[in-house]
Amino acid sequence: MEVVIVKDAPAGGALVADSIAALLRRKPDALLGVATGSTPLPVYQALAAQVRAGSVDVSRARIAQLDEYVGLPPGHPESYRSVVLREVVEPLGLDEAAFLGPDGSADDVQAACEAYDRALAEAGGVDLQLLGIGTDGHIGFNEPCSSLASRTRIKTLTRQTRADNARFFDSPDQVPHHVITQGIGTILEARHLVLLATGEGKAEAVAQAVEGPVAALVPASALQLHPHVTVIVDEAAAGRLKLADYFRATYASKPAWQGL
Repeated sequence: MEVVIVKDAPAGGALVADSIAALLRRKPDALLGVATGSTPLPVYQALAAQVRAGSVDVSRARIAQLDEYVGLPPGHPESYRSVVLREVVEPLGLDEAAFLGPDGSADDVQAACEAYDRALAEAGGVDLQLLGIGTDGHIGFNEPCSSLASRTRIKTLTRQTRADNARFFDSPDQVPHHVITQGIGTILEARHLVLLATGEGKAEAVAQAVEGPVAALVPASALQLHPHVTVIVDEAAAGRLKLADYFRATYASKPAWQGL
């Protein structure tokens, strides 16, 4: 893993946006895997600013969804499809046809999972997958003890994850109990994985994922098996990394364009 420690969340967002912009200059029709939640918002805001400034052309870019709640009606404001359309697709000026995502309202959820895995493969695979990390080390909705070879599938959310996500709903009882998520094996097929984490609350999970053993108990530790992973953390999220000083020195010695 390459670990980059930045000053704060806006700096991390700008760095990831620069990497996405560089990818789109090399491959204009790149398939970008996006995550939801508050952590990646600075990325989307910084990338949208570049689009408005005319410094990057995203007209041929495609967007792939990481996960989706099961059972929310189509168009529900907190479905991840709605969130991605609102926070990524619309600000970048993309057509909704450029968007790939699983169908969380399907009658046959398992078939929808399998169909989404096929759709990602038929689209040529994800070029860059942006990831967050849960306080328990989950990525996507691959909760602790998920198979490290898992494919896109339905998962039951833990009490902790439902509590973490309750802030997006009017009450905790409204948070769905099930989700469709890309499996760890599916995630690892992306060509470049970028994990973004900010805040002291993520420090322990980051340390276990980066410096701990590869273990199903910490799903994000599976990223150690991937040949091209970049972990971007702010100072607070880097607080428990034993090699933090080494990571700071390594990144400081590189030109900015080599950061990712």
